[in-house]
Amino acid sequence: MRRGTGFQPVPPLALAFNRCRRLRAALRSRLRGLRIRYQAVSTWFFVSDLHGRRARFERLFEQIAAQRPVAVLIGGDILPGGATLRDDPQVGDFVRDYLAPRILDLRTALGQAAPRVLLILGNDDPRCEEAAFVEAAALGAWEYIHERRARVDDCDVYGYGCVPPTPFRLKDWERYDVSRYLDPGDVSPEDGVRTMRVDPGTIRHGTIRDDLERLTGNADLSTAVLLFHAPPYRSALDRVHRRLASYEHAPLDEHVGSVAIRELIEARGPRVTLHGHIHESPRLAGAWRERIGGTWCFSAAHDGPELALVRFDPCDPAAATRELIRA
Repeated sequence: MRRGTGFQPVPPLALAFNRCRRLRAALRSRLRGLRIRYQAVSTWFFVSDLHGRRARFERLFEQIAAQRPVAVLIGGDILPGGATLRDDPQVGDFVRDYLAPRILDLRTALGQAAPRVLLILGNDDPRCEEAAFVEAAALGAWEYIHERRARVDDCDVYGYGCVPPTPFRLKDWERYDVSRYLDPGDVSPEDGVRTMRVDPGTIRHGTIRDDLERLTGNADLSTAVLLFHAPPYRSALDRVHRRLASYEHAPLDEHVGSVAIRELIEARGPRVTLHGHIHESPRLAGAWRERIGGTWCFSAAHDGPELALVRFDPCDPAAATRELIRA
């Protein structure tokens, strides 16, 4: 030591104390980082095409209670079909007597941990039942988002329930896709049956492409989640089983999804799109998800008796899973 510099040696105990303090500070910083990363994990549920099967809904409610997702998205074809819609003596009115009360009870039981529930209807849901869903939304059971946008955490969620023309007679949720073209065997949206009156000009000239342009406008969709009933055309999510290769000598396409939805995904690149409608496609294609550009597309459609539950984090869609739960 040089004299006159004022330097004093640091006692070994003080050195050890300072080192311990630095280690504690580093540990606190590391724990804060772990906490932030843990909180960033945001589990969302997606289901579709439950078709009024209460066993599937009950398995869904059990999963919600056990795992407390941030949001539950339901992609249409919610109601039982045909006479069971209102005539089942065990259920009565499916929405007002079963589904809405069941979800409201679940929300009460979970309190602050209850998820946001966002839903649309599908082509097998009569539009005359839409009022019951709107009524239940006003009571706080869920959010009805057909042709609407909602905000969940940092994501915009858009809902759209219409599908391109099908061979089926109920036309409440059918629209021409990008033109008035029909696949062989399909029934025009201008024919068939509707449970609510719609202006004939709207039916004749409206398209899914125009609807989606109005719905999304010029919004940045790069972090958005889009909830559809129909899948995108020519994907793993829109394949059907054709018993015949042609209809009245016209070849039949095994892909029946929406060209307009495919165009939107390719042009606008949303983060995640959710689909149902074609029950057998995941089995036929051997895949329930597909990446189109930077967009992850998931299907919860299923042609078995189980509940198909898709779990995903919008910030990490590549890690999404799909589980078939016995119902």
